[in-house]
Amino acid sequence: MYRFAFIINPNSAKNNADNFLRELRSRVSDPLYHISHSVHSTNDFILEHFEDVDVFVAVGGDGTISSVASALINTKKLLAILPAGSGNGFSREMKFSKDLGSLLTKIRNGKFIEVDTFTVNGRFSVNVSGTGFDGAVIQAFEKTSRGFGNYIRTSVAKYRSYVPVNVRFEEKYSKYDGQYLMVNVANTRQFGNNAFIAPQASHSDGLLEIALVKKFPFAHAPLFAYRMFTKKLIPNQYISYLSVPEIRFEADTEVWHLDGEGVNIKSPVHIKILPKSLKILV
Repeated sequence: MYRFAFIINPNSAKNNADNFLRELRSRVSDPLYHISHSVHSTNDFILEHFEDVDVFVAVGGDGTISSVASALINTKKLLAILPAGSGNGFSREMKFSKDLGSLLTKIRNGKFIEVDTFTVNGRFSVNVSGTGFDGAVIQAFEKTSRGFGNYIRTSVAKYRSYVPVNVRFEEKYSKYDGQYLMVNVANTRQFGNNAFIAPQASHSDGLLEIALVKKFPFAHAPLFAYRMFTKKLIPNQYISYLSVPEIRFEADTEVWHLDGEGVNIKSPVHIKILPKSLKILV
């Protein structure tokens, strides 16, 4: 059986880390775990236990998963997930449940797959990242008490006044230059909460789906949302897709999110796939 360790984000899942630890101790004798308060502490813990742990389990949302995964890239170590975030996009795509017993069974079985990851100006991402409207919403959302309801309220409040981003691509893709509500870089199909921004995306095909969304009339929002939540988004007058292993462009904003975590990234932007760079427990 693989040796494993849990890395727990205490701010995820309504701050119920204590409840999780009680359940973990009831199932595992003397479990190895780390309560992470920063990316730096996560990296230190992984480095300290790298030789004696086979599976590192991220307990949190996509941001927590990304910080753990970034330390395991192109190594023999496996990533496992116990979803505890607000959207849980990557864990949904990788079919992890919130049931600890199910996770421990997966660890005992020891099966894994290799998936792609990517970088944005050298900064790591595993699921969906982007600039424009969703980046602005994420940064505003982080100032709330989280939750899907607050995300929707924040989105609606921002939408009417939001000015689209000017984007200029490298010459190869210059015909896509223009103003966009958002530019999403999708390694998997969804943001989280089963909102599928790129239904055709694959986590293991060596390609990223760049979803280019133009600002649409507010009256169109219910239809856009319906299509997104039913995996029916297809290219039309408001959305187009590029399937690429690598791309460069400039945008007149530095507001981004990487796996749902708000960040600032300056142009020019260089996005690059890292094929089959991460081993995931299945």
